[in-house]
Amino acid sequence: MAALMGGSGGRGRRSMNEINMVPFIDVMLVLLIIFMVTAPLITTGLIDLPTVGKSQQQPQRVIEVTVASDDKLRLRIDAEAPAAVTLSQLAARVRQLQAGSDDIPVVISAERNIKYDSVVRVMDSLQRAGIKRVGLAVKQAG
Repeated sequence: MAALMGGSGGRGRRSMNEINMVPFIDVMLVLLIIFMVTAPLITTGLIDLPTVGKSQQQPQRVIEVTVASDDKLRLRIDAEAPAAVTLSQLAARVRQLQAGSDDIPVVISAERNIKYDSVVRVMDSLQRAGIKRVGLAVKQAG
């Protein structure tokens, strides 16, 4: 009976309790090489910004709000000298310069390195005051 059980004295094969790590390491190294080769080939997402065309007719009067690099605001109408203004005074001064005519556009211009938040605060202040024609000044491409 002992011969049928697979050996004499109850000595059978011991099961192997260790995991063979060599195939696992081989697979990881192959994946690492694949990712190292393909990573430079992946292009990052590009933003396709709209282009700015030339308007057909320039408005006769324009109110320009300039956001300086120190977050100070300057208000100018047409070719007059700019006057300093605070954010809380901005909407009232623009309303005063528009003199009841909503057709006079307000253009916000800011330096390239200004925080986006500063420009949004100016736009929000003007829109809350009910000023309808608010735009952003851009540089014409070559």
